[in-house]
Amino acid sequence: MPKMTGGKAVVESLKQEGVEFVFGVPGVQIMHIFDAFFGEPEIRLLTVRHEQSTIYMADGYARVKGKPGVGLVVPGPGVQNASAALGTAYACSSPVLLIAGQVESYNLGQDKGVLHEINDQLDIIRPVTKWCQRVMSVTDIPGAIHEAMHQMNTGRPRPTEIEIPWDVVGTTAEVTLMSRGAFPRAGPHREEVFRAAHLLLSAQRPFIWAGGGAILSDASVELVELAEALGAPVATTPEGKGAISEDHPLSLGGAYYGFGAASWATPKADVILAVGTRLTWQMRPGTAPKAPQKLIHLDADPVVLGKNFPVEVAMVADAKTALKALVEEIRRKKSPKNVREPWPQAELREFREKHRRWLEEKAPLQHDIILTLRKELRDDAILIAGVTNIGYWCNLAYPVRGPRTFLTPSYFATLGYAFPTALGAKVAAPDRPVICVVGDGGFMYACAELETAVRYGIHLITLVFTDNAFGSTKSDQQINFQGRILGTDLNNPDFAKLAELFGAKGMKADPGQLGKALREALEANQPVVIEVPIPTLTPPFQIHTMPT
Repeated sequence: MPKMTGGKAVVESLKQEGVEFVFGVPGVQIMHIFDAFFGEPEIRLLTVRHEQSTIYMADGYARVKGKPGVGLVVPGPGVQNASAALGTAYACSSPVLLIAGQVESYNLGQDKGVLHEINDQLDIIRPVTKWCQRVMSVTDIPGAIHEAMHQMNTGRPRPTEIEIPWDVVGTTAEVTLMSRGAFPRAGPHREEVFRAAHLLLSAQRPFIWAGGGAILSDASVELVELAEALGAPVATTPEGKGAISEDHPLSLGGAYYGFGAASWATPKADVILAVGTRLTWQMRPGTAPKAPQKLIHLDADPVVLGKNFPVEVAMVADAKTALKALVEEIRRKKSPKNVREPWPQAELREFREKHRRWLEEKAPLQHDIILTLRKELRDDAILIAGVTNIGYWCNLAYPVRGPRTFLTPSYFATLGYAFPTALGAKVAAPDRPVICVVGDGGFMYACAELETAVRYGIHLITLVFTDNAFGSTKSDQQINFQGRILGTDLNNPDFAKLAELFGAKGMKADPGQLGKALREALEANQPVVIEVPIPTLTPPFQIHTMPT
């Protein structure tokens, strides 16, 4: 067995698990880990400017690459700074590993005021991780990292964390490294497949919801095969956008807060299959299942099944495996004599057209901006929709044509997540366009990472939509508080000049000039920030009248 420090054991274990990038901020308790990266050709350590960005970037990387992302921070304030990003990854079911330092093992629980000390640090991140562990010896490091990878690659993928005391990462010991694991997908019970197939084949109007679980499972092919076998339309949650191309004739696009083309279709459905989605409160009356509709709920996480709506058939399984089994069973049972078109194409086109007209009525400027983005971007371009007005409306108006090309913060709605998450996405896909849609409020959270983008050549395009306000809350005051504006107006720097000070390309464009500016940015061989002024606009969730 080779001898190595705890820091070296961390790096060697990550190599064994196929990790290619680690995003970190240095600090005294983890410098033995940093030192172990010196001269290491197989893993690249990217140093960022704030601990929140370590996990946001790891999250963006993981969701685009389809493999775990890794962040590295000091204990105490480092872990606390990273916790909002961990919460976002938890909400998005993203496989992210946080490696955190810890005070010396002999100071644990002593409350002596040593550097970065927090008693019971694991309790801080336990609610936003699937699994976490403190490692107290060098020999246990490979096993802990291996278990973290196992947890993220089985069942529902969510963040994990390990913390290692300062003295342990500097100790030398004999270490047995572990080989990379194989992670088989969980299949459905045959009885569940039979019951679900029977319900779907007997339905007059079968309907499919696809959530983030369909993306995480890489189940797009199977989802489309099932939809085509049934003639069933597919709507997606924001996290599920891209599971089926929104150009597909059976796609009804994304739904958000009860809005979308699905709001005209779902009331007509009699059997609903929900794949990889919690069916949260965001569905609202416009798209939420209701009696006598029968719900088939498929998810890798048994906890979510039937939690928000009654379930006729509950299927605990990996989405790809279960959908494949459903397709096979439906093809086996389907009789050529019973071939029918439960949803005429003319009807689905009418739903899509009604939604388009609703968008033009309720959000004409946002709709035009978003259509400009879609026109100028390749099908495989990746768009990160920030917690900002244009980002909200992207859930309803931006046609996504492939999986892992549209990222949101899910129900966590984390202001400030978009820019660093987009940087991580660009690290994962350096040869594809990556576009960050962010507001002035959110961009200021992590704008220092412009320096990171320049230093490492991360050629991200960032669209900063500026209304000099925390826009949605100001709109809330205008609508619900009789226009009493307090604490929501902002003063901003010149974002184009700010970008140039960091060494990036800075541009300004009115909405009507956005297409030209975006074409120029796509040709630039450097990070680009485009400042786009807009008025304070109403977000979808402040519209309470459902479309008719």
